[in-house]
Amino acid sequence: MPKDNKRLRTFVKHVVNPVLRNAAQSSRGPFALLRHVGRRSGKRYETPIMVWRMKDGFMIVLTYGPNTDWLRNLQAVDQGSLRWHKREYVFKRPEFIDAKTARQALPPFIKFVLGLRGAHEYVKLADVQ
Repeated sequence: MPKDNKRLRTFVKHVVNPVLRNAAQSSRGPFALLRHVGRRSGKRYETPIMVWRMKDGFMIVLTYGPNTDWLRNLQAVDQGSLRWHKREYVFKRPEFIDAKTARQALPPFIKFVLGLRGAHEYVKLADVQ
């Protein structure tokens, strides 16, 4: 991993995430708490994340790419949960979805910003029925 990416991820983890954890407790906005278990440690984690509601689940933009720890943890155990707008949602293994499908869930401004960043990888967390 390039040195700049590592610095950014460290900053986000220790400075930004604690602030976003509070935002995720709200019943508004795109912030949620993603709950998952470490694939090696077995430790429980809560990661603040931006999600957008879809008809049958949630969509997450992989702004850091597909090798984030939270995604790898979810793939390893095939399950997790999401605390969004004061409700708990349980889901199974995340699935990669195409940009056309994913972008339908995004507000126009977010589409614009992601276009500038070149984000093009998305996952869906399907609701467990």
